[in-house]
Amino acid sequence: MTDNTDTAILIAFRDSNSRNYAFNLLVKKYQQAIYYHIRRIVIDHDDTDDLVQNTFIKIFQNMDGFREDAQLFTWIYRIATNEALAFLKSKRNKYFLPFVDVEQQLSNSLKDNQFFNGDQIQLKLQKAILTLPEKQRLVFNMRYYEEMKYEEMSEILGTSVGALKASYHIAVKKIEELVTQD
Repeated sequence: MTDNTDTAILIAFRDSNSRNYAFNLLVKKYQQAIYYHIRRIVIDHDDTDDLVQNTFIKIFQNMDGFREDAQLFTWIYRIATNEALAFLKSKRNKYFLPFVDVEQQLSNSLKDNQFFNGDQIQLKLQKAILTLPEKQRLVFNMRYYEEMKYEEMSEILGTSVGALKASYHIAVKKIEELVTQD
């Protein structure tokens, strides 16, 4: 099988003889995108690696139940997003921290993170993004970094296109305001 389209991967996955091969193709195709998607949510490299692994385990376990009423990549992104948000929620609950404290902790860890290789402007942008409410941050990251269409985000996040556009617009205004402050 040389065709690694989502349809070809799904067909091969449903055949028990090529299931593992098809899953390896799927991982190869989506691993980097899912890593960066989760990384923008949880910031920490090690946590991201764990969550990417958990995401692909869930995908493997649930692939037979994929009904194809959505695109494969939106289904994968939904699983990844839910894994990352559940992780942040458990972190808040574990340490009895409000959302703002977790985001502040993530912001503080950016500077010390050996895997962050950005300059001061990128650091300022990342810190500004971390001040956004969770939904605005997700929408901003998906639109700005991943150049995702609103319709695709709507499928992943289960929110209307209009609400996503409004969230993105508000997020951009807040980020512009924070980045231009001295």
